[in-house]
Amino acid sequence: MPETDAIFENVAQSNQAADADPKTLRISIDSKAKVKIGNLSRGGKARTLEALKADDHDDHWQAVLVPFGILDVLGHQLSIYFGQSAETSDFIVDCLEAWWQEHQGDYPGIEALAIDLDGGSAVRSNRTQFIKRMVQFVQTTGLRVHLIYYPPYHSKYNPIERCWATLENYWNGSLLNSIEDALQWAANMTWNGFPPLVHLVEGTYPKKITVPEDELKPYKQQWQRSESLPKWDVMIEPI
Repeated sequence: MPETDAIFENVAQSNQAADADPKTLRISIDSKAKVKIGNLSRGGKARTLEALKADDHDDHWQAVLVPFGILDVLGHQLSIYFGQSAETSDFIVDCLEAWWQEHQGDYPGIEALAIDLDGGSAVRSNRTQFIKRMVQFVQTTGLRVHLIYYPPYHSKYNPIERCWATLENYWNGSLLNSIEDALQWAANMTWNGFPPLVHLVEGTYPKKITVPEDELKPYKQQWQRSESLPKWDVMIEPI
């Protein structure tokens, strides 16, 4: 798309500004492809004395996990949340809220979050439920939030994508026969020398939730899009 270079320039400038501000924490968020749980071949090579035996066909599985990650870009701490339903705006913001409740004590003096993300369907800047939930997050935490979007089809540059590549390389060749196996494999990997913090998220997340325009109006007042790149840069200020 014609704006790609301009969006990348905005990402670079926004990230540099966030990293230079001691009161701002930059994190990277994104989900990974769903993981089927069962005696299924995942490719790769297993380092075992006896070859692992997977089912010939992958048309039966016990469960499906929805991985969502939050990476402290400069601190290298990775948190992985495994949902059991769907990747929705509510699932993502619930994970973000749980992450901040758990870690806010680790970041004294932080007043703002700069969030690197792509324009996936659950986190698009025009997704009404995402707008509502993120504004509520800001109102509850008192944090300013800067959403820094990568250009379409270039999400591989989002820092957390490297974590997903590391996880995939780590557990390839293994049989994820149970949810517990998947969580244990994820917890045993390392990212820049640190093991991730792994969480299982309970509950069902319905899809296609929208917010009526009259209900959304007060939330939009805090949803400030950049004039130059309105879809790719959003600032949310607490009231």
